[in-house]
Amino acid sequence: MLLRDFLKDKLLTISLLLFGILTIEIFLVIYPFGNLFKIYIPVIILGLYGLSIAIEFIRKNNFYKGIVNHLNDLDEKYLITELVKTPSFAEGKILKEVLEQTNKSILENVNQYKYITQDYKEYIELWIHEIKLPIATSKLIIENNKTTATKSIDEELDKVEDYIEQALFYARSNTVQKDYYIKKSLLKDIVNECIKKNKNSLIQERISMNLHDLDLSVYTDSKWLGFILNQLIQNSIKYRKQQGNMEIEIFAKQGKENVILYVKDNGIGIKKGEITRVFEKSFTGTNGRMANKKSTGIGLYLCKKLCYKLGIAIELNSVQDEGTEVRLVFPKGSYIGF
Repeated sequence: MLLRDFLKDKLLTISLLLFGILTIEIFLVIYPFGNLFKIYIPVIILGLYGLSIAIEFIRKNNFYKGIVNHLNDLDEKYLITELVKTPSFAEGKILKEVLEQTNKSILENVNQYKYITQDYKEYIELWIHEIKLPIATSKLIIENNKTTATKSIDEELDKVEDYIEQALFYARSNTVQKDYYIKKSLLKDIVNECIKKNKNSLIQERISMNLHDLDLSVYTDSKWLGFILNQLIQNSIKYRKQQGNMEIEIFAKQGKENVILYVKDNGIGIKKGEITRVFEKSFTGTNGRMANKKSTGIGLYLCKKLCYKLGIAIELNSVQDEGTEVRLVFPKGSYIGF
């Protein structure tokens, strides 16, 4: 609170007080009072009023300054009511009561939306688990009736499964800490599992895999890391070049304070001006808007979000028409190590 602002609020009161003192002085001039008395009355009135204003300003200034300081120190601003002490002046008491009622209302609304979100998340997870059964049955039927047509249907079902898995991980991405299990995992095993999962697409598109230096272990959740790698491999497959030999190279390097897992391809790459935006939600870019790509802009966004939750740094470099390199950095820490 600035003193000039405080005095502006008191301008009407001060004006009325000065007018009252002037009126008193006029009456004192008419009657035969001594000069000392005429000086004493306005001085004592102004002095006492000035003292009361000073005390009021100090009290209010300390109170409001305390609120601002607490607010600046808080990451979760809604907790301000827990730190504000009840002041001794009426305006402050009203403000504190308003803050408390507002905070209570906000928390009630937040809890209501949390319940709705949780209910929807549980429904999505249930639906995903239920839909897996008819897909598995369809694949079994295809396995027993192999034709060119059923082979194509099987490939499309694989894509459906990938989208379903993406939806499941997306639904759980905000509560990943409740769903992961950190343990020592060999990168080679996780990468091989992802290659196996994408085997049909890799063979069909004639993409060669170059895997090396993967005999390193990291402390992470193999399921979540597998999903992240799967998204990166699928991106490399989707954004391949139509001509020439396509290769995906996956390898790891041991650093002094980390292990870095590299996923490189020689695909179509990303335009320079779009590299900084590829992790944004729903950003598809020039490549994603191509007729045969049908990108949702969710894959890399979800990778970034899950990496953050798991304490993994994700970095991306790309050169248009030359390829893309993604790095997953596993630092040493309280639950990540080697």
